[in-house]
Amino acid sequence: MTTHVEGRQYDIIFAGGGTAACVAAGRLAVADPNLSILLVEGGRNNYNDPTVVNPAMYIAHLAPDSQTALFYQANSEEALNGRKAIVPCGGILGGGSSINFMMYTRAQGVDFDDWDTEGWTAKDLLPLMKRLETYHLTDPDIDQSLHGHEGPIHISHGTYFQEEAAQDVLDASIATGHEVTADAQDLHKDIRGLKGVGVFSKWAKYISPEGKRQDAAHAYIHPLMQSGGYPNLHLLLNSKVTRVTFDENNHANGIEYVPTPSSQPVGMGGVQNTGPFQVIARRMVVVSAGALGTPSILERSGVGSKEVLERLDIPVVSNLPDVGEHYQDHHLILYPYKTSLKPSETVDGLLSGRKDFGEAIQNQDRMLGWNAIDVCSKIRPTDKEIEAMGPKFKEHWNKDFKDRPTRPVMLTGVVQGFLGDHKVLPQREDGEPQQYCMVGAYTAYPYSRGDIHITSKDVMTPASFNTGFFKAEADVQKQIWAYKKQREIYRRTNAYSGELDFGHPKFPAGSKAALQDGPVARFSSQEDRNNLSEIEYSAEDDEAIEKHVRDNVNTTWHSLGTCRMAPRDKGGVVDATLNVYGVTGLKLCDLSICPGNVGANTNNTALLVGEKAADILAKDLGLGEVGQSLRRMDSADPRTEKV
Repeated sequence: MTTHVEGRQYDIIFAGGGTAACVAAGRLAVADPNLSILLVEGGRNNYNDPTVVNPAMYIAHLAPDSQTALFYQANSEEALNGRKAIVPCGGILGGGSSINFMMYTRAQGVDFDDWDTEGWTAKDLLPLMKRLETYHLTDPDIDQSLHGHEGPIHISHGTYFQEEAAQDVLDASIATGHEVTADAQDLHKDIRGLKGVGVFSKWAKYISPEGKRQDAAHAYIHPLMQSGGYPNLHLLLNSKVTRVTFDENNHANGIEYVPTPSSQPVGMGGVQNTGPFQVIARRMVVVSAGALGTPSILERSGVGSKEVLERLDIPVVSNLPDVGEHYQDHHLILYPYKTSLKPSETVDGLLSGRKDFGEAIQNQDRMLGWNAIDVCSKIRPTDKEIEAMGPKFKEHWNKDFKDRPTRPVMLTGVVQGFLGDHKVLPQREDGEPQQYCMVGAYTAYPYSRGDIHITSKDVMTPASFNTGFFKAEADVQKQIWAYKKQREIYRRTNAYSGELDFGHPKFPAGSKAALQDGPVARFSSQEDRNNLSEIEYSAEDDEAIEKHVRDNVNTTWHSLGTCRMAPRDKGGVVDATLNVYGVTGLKLCDLSICPGNVGANTNNTALLVGEKAADILAKDLGLGEVGQSLRRMDSADPRTEKV
């Protein structure tokens, strides 16, 4: 591995070592091994980290004491009943791809078309989606021409898939009017299904057939560095970029950084007050610190709203009022259920400690190659449900969904295990460990917007962050609907054994929506599932659900949109080739550039931004097209080594 030495200069510096940056840096290194590249990452290396490469351990990265995630605390927000939400992001090399849930989810083609940006339509981007992946699913109903088969990112079901439990959920989804499809990721899937309410599918994963996580660093960076054939690709780890430096012509000529022994964002504590140190970029700086990190770097560099900068006595290099604005995330709530699943059908053993992680590695336990998420969905409401959600939602429905049959209102996923502190779980009377699942419901296209801005030149001072969650009333109504919908589905599974009460609304005494203790039935036929009566909810029940969702809505770790790619006079921060307006030699490469949201888990979009950025950078540097210069590296894949 080649690490940074003080005083060394580089052609390109990536200020942030997240998903998109790793993709772009790896592609460029292969395209021109003589190009000197520095990736600066605030967190540690992820190389062969057992908690990274073994998919089943992903939840360890979201523990409060995690050193692999960044935790951004927002201000108190009225729409969240006064809560201060906390939004985690990747805080390790590879960014979110190193710690996420590994759910392979593409956006709809219309999402990219709506970006209304030359070169970024679905037609433009499909070849890049195919270039990044090696797709292993072989269902005959899947159109293989829409997927890639020679890319560095493997897409599979890993080494562990619980077929019986998955089919149980799929049968329950059919009973609630949904359709089962082989591939919900073909960009143009009409997800209305047979009854207009959406599709469920066996969900593919960013996991190789050998059971290893497919993070961007292990796919695009480590094979190159471990080969010894790319001495001009360098890493600077545990180092937080504080600002970009400019020459007298407003050309970006380097960065400043401070060492960060803590993984938390600058201003969140634990950062030693040493430095800052400078590194020179001979040709270009690419800021890639994520939707929550990039705005702060730009503002400390003098790129942002004139009002924000002048208030802090920061010289204005480029007045871009929308830096840090338009923050979005997919609003998530996870609902826990007691189940009759067997210990082999959940990750509760691993997450509770009953099953030793070290022994599982030593024994090459195939469960380690599983994210416990085998079934997910993209769903829409019925006409009756649309009316019940009220006029604010109906206004959005008519504008963005009614005539766009590929767009989901909500995404759901079934996690076979309890993703929380197992010490708080009730004990069964027979002493046997209870097995759980959680159903996650997350808003595909939220209308709420937030913002993030620095409040001091001092990098030790936290930025002011407003998530904006539930700022739009329609987003609240969507989550009230989603609660009812996911509950109706899961109670039709044979695994269902009642709700875990502290994770559900507190319904008033005598409510027909009261929580269940134990199964409602054991279904011997599909007809039995179909005929189960739906729960009746009163106005008081809806109030209880609303209180619960406001108290519990959280991030889906899908932050984006804070430095949008759009015309400058329409609130843009970068143009179609990722150039920051008003300066030269400075580009952005992360999800902050998204002009609009995507109805999908955002890892695929982050990988895609990296691939597109690689082509853009290569062209600017005179390297021509990147093409298929970085293919599968099965034989050189460091993740096949024993960890």
